[in-house]
Amino acid sequence: MFFFYTTFCDASIDWQFGIQEPATPAAEGIIHFHNYLMFYMIVICVLVFWILYKIIELFNEDKNNFKNVQKFSHSSVLEIVWTILPAVVLLFLAIPSFALLYSLDELIDPDITLKTIGHQWYWSYEYSDYSSLYDGKDISFDSYMIATNDLTKGSFRLLEVDNRVVLPANTHIRLLVTAADVLHSWAVPSLGIKVDACPGRLSQASIFIKREGLFFGQCSEICGVNHGFMPIAVKAVDPDTFVSWVAAKLEE
Repeated sequence: MFFFYTTFCDASIDWQFGIQEPATPAAEGIIHFHNYLMFYMIVICVLVFWILYKIIELFNEDKNNFKNVQKFSHSSVLEIVWTILPAVVLLFLAIPSFALLYSLDELIDPDITLKTIGHQWYWSYEYSDYSSLYDGKDISFDSYMIATNDLTKGSFRLLEVDNRVVLPANTHIRLLVTAADVLHSWAVPSLGIKVDACPGRLSQASIFIKREGLFFGQCSEICGVNHGFMPIAVKAVDPDTFVSWVAAKLEE
């Protein structure tokens, strides 16, 4: 029954318990570390609750007489064990955590650069690599959420936008994120990316999308009254389709 309600998809659905299916190596690493961490959390919780139960059972005033405090004894070995053991556990958690953290910050020579600008309350996108082609024409557009009354059948409410971001799959992409007014955050769970958009600062991240598809996200920074109405829609296509899309955009 639990498996029936566990759904993996590129957009959240009702009664979803599982994490969205990853589409980038970064998202795969985050989910793997999550599962790895949960194992230690379960073991620790079981151990702690078992110790609490034994303390309640053994150190019960109705069953034992503790009027003579000299009956209590201290174990140096036990104190050493419960000091060293957590340190060892933290070491096992720190090594994969640092490896994942450094891999997320790794910047590979990109093939495409996408600049994202957060506004109150919509996103603007610029494909900086093509700004000098065809007599200085560039590819830039605003992306607004589609109102509920204008949605077509099968579209996601509060997630669908009028202009989707089109990116090629199996390509190293550099993401530049900033804001024009207040703090925003460009986050797409399936891509394993969440970058703060700060006014006056340019944040940088890298994406490598492994498969084609449509991926949804939302601003994850409380940026004002319409914070929940600036979604993100990323459409990953094959490189040939992306080249055709770029050519069509430049000819508009």
